[in-house]
Amino acid sequence: MTSTFITPQWVHDAVFYQIFPDRFASSHSLEKPNNLEAWDAPPTPHGFKGGDLLGVTDKLDYLQDLGITAIYFTPVFQSASNHRYHTHDYYRVDPLLGGDAALRRLLDEAHRRGIKIVLDGVFNHASRGFFQFNHILECGAQSPYLDWFRVKGFPLNAYHGKPNYDCWWGLPALPEFNHQNPQVRRFIFDVARYWLEQGIDGWRLDVPFCVDDDAFWQEFRQVVKQTNPDAYITGEIPWDAERWLQGDQFDGVMNYLLTYACWGFFGGEKMDKDLVGHWYEHGPQYFTPQAEKFAQNVSTLLGKYPLPAVQAQLNLLDSHDTARFLSIAGGDRRLQRLAALFLFTYPGAPCIYYGDEIGMEGGKDPDCRRAFPWDESRWDADLRAFYQNLIGLRHQHPALRRGTFEVLHAAGQALVYLRRLEQELAVVVINRSAAASYEVNIPAAADLPEGLVWRNVLGSGGARVDNRRLHGLTLPPLNGAVLLPAT
Repeated sequence: MTSTFITPQWVHDAVFYQIFPDRFASSHSLEKPNNLEAWDAPPTPHGFKGGDLLGVTDKLDYLQDLGITAIYFTPVFQSASNHRYHTHDYYRVDPLLGGDAALRRLLDEAHRRGIKIVLDGVFNHASRGFFQFNHILECGAQSPYLDWFRVKGFPLNAYHGKPNYDCWWGLPALPEFNHQNPQVRRFIFDVARYWLEQGIDGWRLDVPFCVDDDAFWQEFRQVVKQTNPDAYITGEIPWDAERWLQGDQFDGVMNYLLTYACWGFFGGEKMDKDLVGHWYEHGPQYFTPQAEKFAQNVSTLLGKYPLPAVQAQLNLLDSHDTARFLSIAGGDRRLQRLAALFLFTYPGAPCIYYGDEIGMEGGKDPDCRRAFPWDESRWDADLRAFYQNLIGLRHQHPALRRGTFEVLHAAGQALVYLRRLEQELAVVVINRSAAASYEVNIPAAADLPEGLVWRNVLGSGGARVDNRRLHGLTLPPLNGAVLLPAT
């Protein structure tokens, strides 16, 4: 680890909300083309719903009321795909999203509310419509931009036949940059700098492991931090991320290893392995229904990375690339509540995938990218209130954000852990069992005061410390508690 590894303090205290721009909210003030899918129709791989950034701006009060302090957007730049990972122009916000003016308004309104904005940087590959690649399509071997990509023959098989240039996962629509070209590197760094200068608060990096060049990401960090030392850099790494979290590349990563652990433990016997799909291969050891192993895994993750990175991890239960947690857990919202309780009381920045808080379901892509239903009669209002309560507790109690994490008990399907920051204490109790109640009667941490009385801020009951044991709380099946010292 570098001796000067510092990550943004605001991230340590943040609650993130991930938005897929085409599916969250549509503004009536922005004129759209006519050929759009119905908002509530099942999503398709290539169809557009018409969500936009002005629509997000209109819903900032909803997000602020929920307690959100940062938004991560999947790509917003001009693209001929609904997910916009096929970038045409890195310097232009997609007109379907409202263009540059819509992003400007969103940034101003979000920042006025204290909400940070993180954009998705797709810097491994571009698209067939990206000017420099399109130039090669038109001009062939005579194009001055030939060495921006790794072309192996002519004419380019961009639409038919096997691609004869390097492209992501063999997909001809996604030509990969030649990052050894200094002009390409400069172009990407200039893009990163430009949008930070426009006011964004950080970058989420798409498939950065595909750019197998530490020096590239080291220079990327230097550019970002020189432009805004408080900007956040997080990367999409679906496996062990030690390589990128030594202080010279990223601040944190999308903490998918934690995601797998939550799918395995909270999903348990209900976990839909088909919906988990290929993600299982990235960390099979993290999929366990047993509290002992789960506690070991999540504790190991805290020691795997330097503390500044741990505090800047983007912790998630699902994303635009996975099935939704609720669907993976067989539609059982009690399991989602327990997983959310854990997420919001674990070190790192929790991230809600849009709509999870109202009970949205969804299978594999594209089903996980359904449009947000703004008809409140379709919401699980109790679930949203539960999320709101968890977020409020996290904001109110620094120990839940920055405190140490100490497992007090893990056996069967019961888990108890202590969060501590100086004199502030919080104990979290989770009963994952669907059949049995769990009575807390366990050894207390050695320095917890005798006679200390605890109240459950998530429900009724409480506990106390007597004879160095924490006892007095009984949780029904599939239930949890947050215990704070009674005053």
